[in-house]
Amino acid sequence: MKVIYDPDKDILQITFLEITVEETAEIAPGLVIDYDIDGNTIGLEIAKASTKVDNPYAMCYLVGAANIDKPRPKE
Repeated sequence: MKVIYDPDKDILQITFLEITVEETAEIAPGLVIDYDIDGNTIGLEIAKASTKVDNPYAMCYLVGAANIDKPRPKE
């Protein structure tokens, strides 16, 4: 996984897999999802990141239990 913050463009990119992006989709204003040839999510991009994350220059990586109690998307 790779995380890049571009302060000039104020874009935060998170790449899950280093493979070719075949398609992208803006699923919400400023939130773009990248897909591989099979339609699997391989990354995301957040525009205007400095207004949407606490600090785009800092990252905390934790290993632990996932928050499964948060609301889930409707299917």
